[in-house]
Amino acid sequence: MPKVIEGNMLADGAKVGIVVARFNEFLTGKLIDGAVDAFKRHGGDDANLTQVWVPGSFELPGTALKMAQSGKYDAIICLGCVIRGSTGHYDFVAAEAAKGIGQAGMQSGVPVVFGVITADTLEQAIDRSGAKQGNNGGKAMLTAIEMINLYKQL
Repeated sequence: MPKVIEGNMLADGAKVGIVVARFNEFLTGKLIDGAVDAFKRHGGDDANLTQVWVPGSFELPGTALKMAQSGKYDAIICLGCVIRGSTGHYDFVAAEAAKGIGQAGMQSGVPVVFGVITADTLEQAIDRSGAKQGNNGGKAMLTAIEMINLYKQL
């Protein structure tokens, strides 16, 4: 039988940084609410959460990297919302945010979680920020909790 390593879903003692984009704040605010709720429901103390607000999703990766390199956090969550418009701006912002968030995790050795909604329509974004499809902020927090506990075992 092979050895299996998995992270559990207990947030007790975990320290998590949340980087959140102010752009589309009426949605990203709901993502924060979902993340905090998930953290507390899994045994986390909200005194161990730090929220850092940045202008938009493009600024998430650099801030996440700086936070991860500080040694103060067990994981970083990046929350944002990019909605497709009539120009190509969406493609650049969404792609750079995704690539940068992945690089922040690779460079720092700290789990950096992608919790950015990329949607074609406002309705899709609303659905992913707490309506029909759950709350991506809460899902990102669950990923962070699991990865924190997994990294402890590696």
